[in-house]
Amino acid sequence: MTHTSEITLIGSGVIGLLTAREFVKAGFSVTLIDKSLSGQESSWAGGGILLPLYPWRQPRPISTLVLESIKNYAALSSELFDSTKIDPEWYDCGLLICKNPDIELASNWCKNNHIPYSQADSSFFKDLNTKTIMPLWLPTIAQARNPRLLKSLKAYLLDAGAKFIENCEVSDCKIKNGRINTLSTNQGNINVNQLIISSGAWTGTLTKKLLPNSRLTPEISPVKGQMLLFDAKPETLSHMILDNDYYLIPRKDGKILVGSSVEHCAFDKSISKETKDKLAGFATELLPALKESPLINQWAGLRPGTKQGIPYIDKHPEIKNLAINAGHFRNGLVMGPASAQLMADLILDRKPCVDPEPYKLRSENLISFGSY
Repeated sequence: MTHTSEITLIGSGVIGLLTAREFVKAGFSVTLIDKSLSGQESSWAGGGILLPLYPWRQPRPISTLVLESIKNYAALSSELFDSTKIDPEWYDCGLLICKNPDIELASNWCKNNHIPYSQADSSFFKDLNTKTIMPLWLPTIAQARNPRLLKSLKAYLLDAGAKFIENCEVSDCKIKNGRINTLSTNQGNINVNQLIISSGAWTGTLTKKLLPNSRLTPEISPVKGQMLLFDAKPETLSHMILDNDYYLIPRKDGKILVGSSVEHCAFDKSISKETKDKLAGFATELLPALKESPLINQWAGLRPGTKQGIPYIDKHPEIKNLAINAGHFRNGLVMGPASAQLMADLILDRKPCVDPEPYKLRSENLISFGSY
């Protein structure tokens, strides 16, 4: 008899992996299904800054998940490294923000949320070429190296007994008495107990496919982001830099990421010379030393965009054993740990780690035309 896991997740990016980890730690059997390979979509493609861009300009529910997550990220990284010997490269290198016309709002946000900050003096800019506006230095802001974090999470879950079914397209499901019992896939039928959809930008279309008689669907759209990678020497840049809408992220080995574009172009992951030139021009203008470093890679990912960047983390109002954890836009990595914990809290009827109300599948976003 085929074993049916207690928890099945569709989608194994950072949100799916972290959510699976919560259930594994709680003693549950877990299966993760992915249409491609684990962690190869938006989670892999991002930069890994463990702070939203200008968080004081974002809705409060984003900060709530961010602040709950970042206080535990160093311990998470250490646990994964100790367990798997794959270093997620959590790195508290600090973040320099060059332009802050809303400095009062920025400093109040930092103060109220206990984020250390100071005015950035001229020493920060001796090797940079930019016009500053009330620049801020946030010394404790960290990063994680996305591909290595994803690899360590997968290794952790495999060692804990989780099952991965990759290159698996879900096409349909069987519903009885308000519960999804079976998923139809290109690898055969998969029975489920509790189902969680954590498929990032594909969550909305997948939910419509599985529930064709209902319009009770999370509004999540793909938003492409393109990035570049320079093969720089380790001493080229010691901290992250945010200047207007673009950023530089130095890895521990010296490589520097440049990001990123924001493009609304459906499920198109193609890269363009126009964006490459724009990002490369920004990077070499801001940090002239990069002109001596080879540009070695360009790629794109599809972020799961929602109206305000606030994710859906909720049990489905109609289907008893279905839940959604998706729609984190640019902040899946930094909101991930708290999002995963909240998802597990809701399903396991534990006291929620944060107020779940802002992340519900709301009626203004979801219009029901039927039920099961």
